[in-house]
Amino acid sequence: MKVNNTHYRTIWLNPDDKKSIQIIDQRKLPFSFEIETISSVEEMCIAIKDMHLRGAGLIGAAGAYGMYLASIEAQNKSNFTGALKKSALLLKATRPTAVNLTWAVDLMLDQIGEERTIQNALQYAEAIANQDAEACRMIGENGISLIREISKKKKGETVNILTHCNAGWLAFVDYGSATAPIYAAFDEGIDVHVWVDETRPRNQGARLTAWELDQHGVKHTVIPDNTGGHLMQNGMVDLVIVGSDRTTKTGDVANKIGTYLKALAAKDNGIPFYVALPSSTIDWNMEDGLKEIPIEERNPQEISRIEGLYNNKLLEVIITPEQNVGSNYGFDITPARLVTGLISERGICEANLESILNLYPEHDK
Repeated sequence: MKVNNTHYRTIWLNPDDKKSIQIIDQRKLPFSFEIETISSVEEMCIAIKDMHLRGAGLIGAAGAYGMYLASIEAQNKSNFTGALKKSALLLKATRPTAVNLTWAVDLMLDQIGEERTIQNALQYAEAIANQDAEACRMIGENGISLIREISKKKKGETVNILTHCNAGWLAFVDYGSATAPIYAAFDEGIDVHVWVDETRPRNQGARLTAWELDQHGVKHTVIPDNTGGHLMQNGMVDLVIVGSDRTTKTGDVANKIGTYLKALAAKDNGIPFYVALPSSTIDWNMEDGLKEIPIEERNPQEISRIEGLYNNKLLEVIITPEQNVGSNYGFDITPARLVTGLISERGICEANLESILNLYPEHDK
């Protein structure tokens, strides 16, 4: 994707220092575009946990690059493998819900093994990052067919798409998941408009999705999270596309808190509800999302405080009585029965085990 006509990924090797990684610091967007340099496993853990970077695919890539940094730090340790395993545990503990992180860290751990070669670790990390970007590109190629069909039925009139949180290129290495079909449709000349949920409490929709859609030139409108049902009831939404942080092999979807409510509203109003995800987000060991997927609980201060720009300075203000204690669940589970289909790098399938395995037969045990 481009920022002010310059192409960026969300994470990359520092060209001036091959022993450090650079990221777009998403805490500063949309008010300031800043690049942060990460030089240690500890710094990468902080960046993931405190959401300097976020999003399922990007967290996975960050975990992979974190293991590259771990291989550098382990060079001088007497127990190289033991040091790597310790770093892997630290990285995986930062965000429990998104399966991409565990997948990427464990893959790096297996591939690095006893090699003790930093260059190989870097190659593996960059392969994971490249795989994420390519998977998202293919999600766009596959998902555009849904938007084309609606556009044809509407005889070229605007296709209105609702999305939740940020499943855009900022949440992955490039392209995004839920936004990839939207960008592909826009680039093809289809008239698209996006309803952007603000996505409290961190406002990733209002701050991040709106910013990147603006960078790409896509028409969009930011709405309060509670508005989606009203829009659907009044025929103002043609399609819902959201992302996923973890999807079971049976099609249950864990995504940003509030996704389940959008799925219920879509079902009640006969609106297609699709989940866009690379296969790295599928947890092949889980069947029941409600019982098995861990739901991250974040600091309640995210609810009681909000950040904004005032006189060119980012300020945080309190918006609730100070003595109040909030409950801040980061994700909810949308049952497969509410999901019209899954859009992946291999195609579109129904949200059930048989259909998913048809796309990924290598996981059929």
